[in-house]
Amino acid sequence: MLYQLFIGSIVISLTIVVQGVFVGLAITLLTRLGPWLASPSHAIRTILALIGSTLWMLAAISVCTWIWALTFMAVGAINELEPALYFSIVAFTTLGFGDITLSTPWRVLSGITAANGLLAIGLSTAFLVSLFDRLQGIRQLRDDQLQGE
Repeated sequence: MLYQLFIGSIVISLTIVVQGVFVGLAITLLTRLGPWLASPSHAIRTILALIGSTLWMLAAISVCTWIWALTFMAVGAINELEPALYFSIVAFTTLGFGDITLSTPWRVLSGITAANGLLAIGLSTAFLVSLFDRLQGIRQLRDDQLQGE
């Protein structure tokens, strides 16, 4: 069990780094796009920013599930890529169909994967909510400036 906790801690740390890099890159790009996002046709630009950011965060979550799938294969918990990826997605999203389960020596990793997924999806959701709030703030500021003219 300690070995599972050790492996799980390493993988969670790695996926947190992945999420952090994805969020950091998104913030950098969106900061650079700030003037463009605030210019006229704000609604269309907001929609594009939200779609792009949502797909970007989905890519981060996908990378994390691939990391878990490769981990399951590396430790010998699951021997083939498709079942490893499928189980990783099902566990990471906490869907938990139960049609594929890990053997007793590895089953603690299932819960660790689910906990990691909750954190990653929560971080992605927080980022997207914050982005939406900021985009609405930009729109409101622009509207206030136009009314003041």
